This record gives sequence, structure tokens and C-alpha cells, in this order.
Amino acid sequence: MQTLNSPPSSLRDQPLVIAGRSFQSRLMTGTGKYRSIADMQASVAASGCDIVTVAVRRVQANAPGHEGLTQALDWQKIWMLPNTAGCATAEEAIRVARLGREMAKLLGQEENNFVKLEVIPDSKYLLPDPIGTLAAAEQLVKEGFAVLPYINADPLLAKRLEEVGCATVMPLGSPIGSGQGLRNAANIQIIIESATVPVVIDAGIGSPSEAAQGMELGADALLINTAIAQAGNSAAMARAMALATEAGRLAYLAGRIPVKAYASASSPTIGTIAPNQ
Repeated sequence: MQTLNSPPSSLRDQPLVIAGRSFQSRLMTGTGKYRSIADMQASVAASGCDIVTVAVRRVQANAPGHEGLTQALDWQKIWMLPNTAGCATAEEAIRVARLGREMAKLLGQEENNFVKLEVIPDSKYLLPDPIGTLAAAEQLVKEGFAVLPYINADPLLAKRLEEVGCATVMPLGSPIGSGQGLRNAANIQIIIESATVPVVIDAGIGSPSEAAQGMELGADALLINTAIAQAGNSAAMARAMALATEAGRLAYLAGRIPVKAYASASSPTIGTIAPNQ
């Protein structure tokens, strides 16, 4: 018998695979913007995520909210995704990526070569620099990194990053922390249809309904931080986002009905009583 927690056997999903490594959860979370370390720990646990992103520069500098962060999570169970947040140029991002790889090694993840690549010179809208991102990605791939680049929802840039060897592409739904949802859904759909690497929607998701929408488009995973960290109850929102991610993925696998311009009766007309009877 099927339960609410077990999809039909015909729709059993495959694990998410990034750079040859398998993950069960398709929700990634972050470690910034929480009110406390305890909130962050509870939220990560409630999300059931396998991947947590960590801002290398903020950890190195012991920035507020990041003190003791590396000791706050069990890195034997959670895969660290170091990110280059705060880097405005390709050169900065490359240096920070190298520091992130060393940080992962110090925490026991000797084989961790992942990096979430962010090159963001724009301080108002926090939009990524496509030219700097591509330049940094090319160099980091040459150095053996599994590069997960954060980009605008630009299908041509996404394809170019895939061609230089990036492990995923991570288009934004809307600006970081804005909670505006999937303002770029049409372009994200093109990226998903064209990509042969996992597509991770990163930034802008504000509610579980938007998380489900992203997965229904066919995204392979989501990265959600602010919507969880800044929620009234972060752990509860983390759980809600996890359930929405699963629901959206299952809906995508199930296949939605086509959109029509006219009605279609759900009840059969065969056997109905004629007007003159």
C-alpha cells in the first residue's frame, strides 16, 4: 500500500547527481541571515538537506552570525558547498574558491572540490557579472573544481558555462533575498530544456508555492536561504520548503495536464438522461 510519504513505484525518483556525487534531497540551504546559530541548526535539520552552502569570506573573517559556524554542523553527514559570496571580480572569486576547498579539507571532506561561484560587483541588486563568472569558471574547472555558477537566467550563458565544464548552472529566480519568486520563469524553462547538467534555481524564492513551481518547471534542485532564515519560524519554513520541493518534483514526474482555452467536462456524457425522458 502506498502512503503519503511514498510515491507510486512507477514514479520513484533517481538521486540528484552533481559531479558524480549522489544526493537524496533536492533542496539545498544556506547558513546566513539566521537570527542565531541554533535557528540555523534546527532549520538545516528540518529541511532534510544534504548540501549546505557556506560563505568562505564571512567564515574566515568571523563575521557576525558566522562565529563557530564550521563547528555547528555535522560535516560527516552534510556536504559543504563553499561559496564565493562577497567577491566582485573573477580574480577574487578564484582565490576564495581555493580557500573554500582547503576549509572543506580541514573539516574532513578531503574529496570536496565543490564551489558555488558568485561574482557580484553590483551592491544594489546583487546581480552576478556574466563575464567575470565565465572567466572564473573556466579557470576553476582547469584547477579541478566542480563549479556551480550563480547566474542571471540567461540561456546562452548557461550553455557556455556548461560547455566549459561546470557541474551545474544556477539561474536566479529573482534578486537575492528579494522574495519576488520566479520572475524569470520563461528563461529558466529554456535553460532547463537545453541543459545536460543539473539546473538549480537559486535566489528569489519566497514561499513553498514558489518552490513547488520551480520544481514543476523541471529544475533539478533549489537553493533557498533567506526565505527560510528570515521566516517567523525558520525550522517550520525549512520543513515546508522541503515538502514543497518534493511535491513539485513529483508533480513534474507525474506530468501535468495541458492548458486549454476551453472547458473539458470531468464527468462522462455516456449514459446521461436525455432532456425528453
